[in-house]
Amino acid sequence: MVRGLYTAGVGMTAAMNKVDVIANNIANAATTGYKKDNVITQSFSEELMKRLHDPALNHVVHDVGIGGGRLGVFVDTIHTDFMNGSLNITGNEFDLAVVGDGFFVVTAEDRTGTQGEHYTRNGSFALLNGMLITKDGYAVMGSNGVINIPDGDFSVSETGAIYIDGEFIDNIRMVSFNDNQSLRKYKDNLYTTTPESQIVEFAGSIQQGALEMSNVNTVREMVDLITTHRNYEASQRVITTIDQQLGRAVSDIARR
Repeated sequence: MVRGLYTAGVGMTAAMNKVDVIANNIANAATTGYKKDNVITQSFSEELMKRLHDPALNHVVHDVGIGGGRLGVFVDTIHTDFMNGSLNITGNEFDLAVVGDGFFVVTAEDRTGTQGEHYTRNGSFALLNGMLITKDGYAVMGSNGVINIPDGDFSVSETGAIYIDGEFIDNIRMVSFNDNQSLRKYKDNLYTTTPESQIVEFAGSIQQGALEMSNVNTVREMVDLITTHRNYEASQRVITTIDQQLGRAVSDIARR
């Protein structure tokens, strides 16, 4: 009976973690280039159950196995869905959308305060003192380092070549990875690499005057939120029922 308390408890914990992820997805439904997260759960390994010190089995030397049982589920990993979002045509010359697989490279401080490369799908850019930056203030990197844009007609080709009044200036540095699941979300819609991340040739293209929207389906997320909430309530009712049974058992034993 007590095992049921732990099983329901870990189920509630997994449901709470899933609610947090769904809530974050919904909160970023309008964030340019955001990629939704999915919770992957896994059941605990099956444990062998034994009957211990049963007076009816006093003639048996060893404890008797009575089968196996699982202790519920836990959150195994958070999986990021890198499926492309829909394109929103803005007409803004500094709005760039990645079509297909790939990321813009920006420079930002890591958790140690050191400047380093980070990656994003958010192509909503602007100019600051002639430097191409993200809306959060991170410098966009080109083949020759930070991109500086002189005055003139700004245009970008599908491969990332930058032209001012038809004259080539620089290439926006674009990268793809051997496995996007090796990336980790950082902050401000940026990603960092892990030791498993390997940069490969850019596999997508760039569309100027457009932005890639979030790939979050708010209707589906709301349905998942309701389902997860019901699962949480079901586990909660199990705990309440077992608690009431334990209370009655203690009271009955005390009266005897």
